[in-house]
Amino acid sequence: MAKDTREISDNAQSAWKRVQLARHPDRPHTLDYIPRLFSKFQEIHGDRLFADDPAIIAGYAVFEGTPVVVIGQQKGRDTKQKLHRNFGMSKPEGYRKALRIMEMAAKFRRPIFTFLDTPGAYPGIDAEERGQAEAIARNLRSMAQLPVPLIVTCIGEGGSGGALALGVGNRVLILENAIYSVISPESCAAIVWRDSTQAEQAAAALKLTAQDLLKLDLVDKIVKEPTDGAHVNVDQAAQNISVALSEALAELSPLNEEQLVEERMKKFRAMGNFFESTSTGSN
Repeated sequence: MAKDTREISDNAQSAWKRVQLARHPDRPHTLDYIPRLFSKFQEIHGDRLFADDPAIIAGYAVFEGTPVVVIGQQKGRDTKQKLHRNFGMSKPEGYRKALRIMEMAAKFRRPIFTFLDTPGAYPGIDAEERGQAEAIARNLRSMAQLPVPLIVTCIGEGGSGGALALGVGNRVLILENAIYSVISPESCAAIVWRDSTQAEQAAAALKLTAQDLLKLDLVDKIVKEPTDGAHVNVDQAAQNISVALSEALAELSPLNEEQLVEERMKKFRAMGNFFESTSTGSN
């Protein structure tokens, strides 16, 4: 019993350390990676319905000679930027902007790269009034049907539906110290234990680390980070991501439109399905 308790404690500390690294104030964000991964990036603004959402960056770019579309969540670095970017928490217009760009990518047959880095979708009343849940749901449905390669990379926090709204891809990559979860550890602890200070234990229970997610087949590949985190050497982290993106694109490029959609649908339909086989011995 004492050994089990120690193992639980060790797992909790390990998961919580990953959470802290994923939230590190110097951790690189989407705008740190774009110039290191892509050339000729041209940002596109607005959802053509309400407004532009600075929490989501979107535009055309070139990746290793291939025209692509890039969409990523942006938290901001200092206080002014964080307020401008709403701490990376997107509103409906952000998700609708992303969908508009993805539909343009489908029209011009351009692969799509998305980068997840948000604590979650913005939960404010104004966002709800403008159809936050509908915007997320529409993205999930539409991304499942896009006839182009779609590669997702979780670079920091992958928080709930706010991240999943950009996360339905043929390949889902995750940085070594990134996290991806249905709820934050603090919120989970507040619900389960009525105590948000139990977030460390909640982090372990949520299985939100890249290593846990790979075991559960929720992600396809872990991208290695420099020792002590991506913020220590952003150039090296970007190089590692570039190699992973290149490999993923090479795997998907030979597939036709029907195969891309079928593979994506099969991948996500299998998530959350767990079966146990039992054998009956002869007497």
